[in-house]
Amino acid sequence: MILQLEGLTAGYGAAPVLRDIHLEVPQGSIVTVLGPNGAGKTTLLRTIAGLLKPTTGRILFDGDDLRGVRVEHLVRRGLALVPEGRGVITELTVEENLRLGGLWRKDSAATMSEVYELFEPLARRNKSMGHQLSGGERQMLAIGRALMARPRLLLLDEPSLGLAPKVTAQIMSLLRQLRDNDGLSVLLVEQNARSALSIADAAVAMSLGRLAETSSGDMRAAYLGS
Repeated sequence: MILQLEGLTAGYGAAPVLRDIHLEVPQGSIVTVLGPNGAGKTTLLRTIAGLLKPTTGRILFDGDDLRGVRVEHLVRRGLALVPEGRGVITELTVEENLRLGGLWRKDSAATMSEVYELFEPLARRNKSMGHQLSGGERQMLAIGRALMARPRLLLLDEPSLGLAPKVTAQIMSLLRQLRDNDGLSVLLVEQNARSALSIADAAVAMSLGRLAETSSGDMRAAYLGS
């Protein structure tokens, strides 16, 4: 398992948002977390990424306990977060945004070439400012910047939010490609059940800070009626 959550509880102030979370992400798989707004999905990713300290429980990344590990060290270990709302620095160009993602890597130039191969629109607009990009291009840039760190586990928060169905399908296809070809593990938080379940190896439902694990087939039946 590349990621294991054991009895994870976290929140803001005295009120817990996550309650006794147990979750596993196998190496080279896509696990999706579905649920409505306010269910705790974003808090889950923020806690795994080290932006929020858990109250109780453990976060194991490739068997190592991440409690107390600084955020920048998590990135170096191979964990990357793409937050909701893209997270692109709009005052910088596409290329400058990508360089930020690979600052600490010696092979950043080669990695950037690989990102441009994955996202052809970014290659064409590499000198464009972030604010000049479409919503789909910004999402590509946010994912591309995370990939610059060559992560082993990618945390994605609502990547389809505000995107046209065609662009969403392209993003999901890319995630499947990265899993199949590069062995990338993905923890995907989504409200778009149809898109997320189309690529998921496993799925869980979140409600009021708790998870109910089930098979992706059962989730398809529950969410899609098929």
